[in-house]
Amino acid sequence: MEITVCIVEDNHDIRSALEQIISMSDGFNLVASFATADEALLKIPLLKPEVVLMDVNLGEGRNGIECVRILKPENPDILFMMCTVYEDDENIFEALSAGASGYLIKKTQPAKLLDAIRELYEGGAPMSSQIARKVVAAFQQKPVSSPTSHNAALNVLSQREKEILENLAKGMLYKEIAAQLFISQETVRKHVYHIYEKLHVNNRVEAINRFFGR
Repeated sequence: MEITVCIVEDNHDIRSALEQIISMSDGFNLVASFATADEALLKIPLLKPEVVLMDVNLGEGRNGIECVRILKPENPDILFMMCTVYEDDENIFEALSAGASGYLIKKTQPAKLLDAIRELYEGGAPMSSQIARKVVAAFQQKPVSSPTSHNAALNVLSQREKEILENLAKGMLYKEIAAQLFISQETVRKHVYHIYEKLHVNNRVEAINRFFGR
């Protein structure tokens, strides 16, 4: 089965390179690519790709983070991965808070980009190593919430959802969780969306952070 992908990138040369990488690789189906946020906002909900590679800076008008913030709540099944030159903390956390589940810098090698798309589709949260270090450092600096508030947050989850969240926190992919719990990957995916809704988070990173009571 092919992973359907859309690209949102205003730079023509970079967009063309990404189009070539996706369209020429087995296991991927390039559905469409867009140069502006407005075009992406109009067409992505109709095309319903499984993964969107989203640039942060889209020139004039809305940027990629705003685009994700608008699209994600109405299209929870779509996975967004930022693909950008920006490595500053503000953009990283704005993107994750908006609903992005991955964050790669543009100098990522084509093979690693494809691996990251697969990982994202399978339930991972791929990030370039320098981005991941910033995320871990920020989480380590956050004050830990009280056990009471932590337990209250998790009490809204069913026992199955707690099991899945615990496995997500261990770094397991959807297919690994499915095999362990003897359920389908699609069932795991649906449980994860319910977890996000109940915990009021947008992605795996925030869900795991909530699981540890941070």
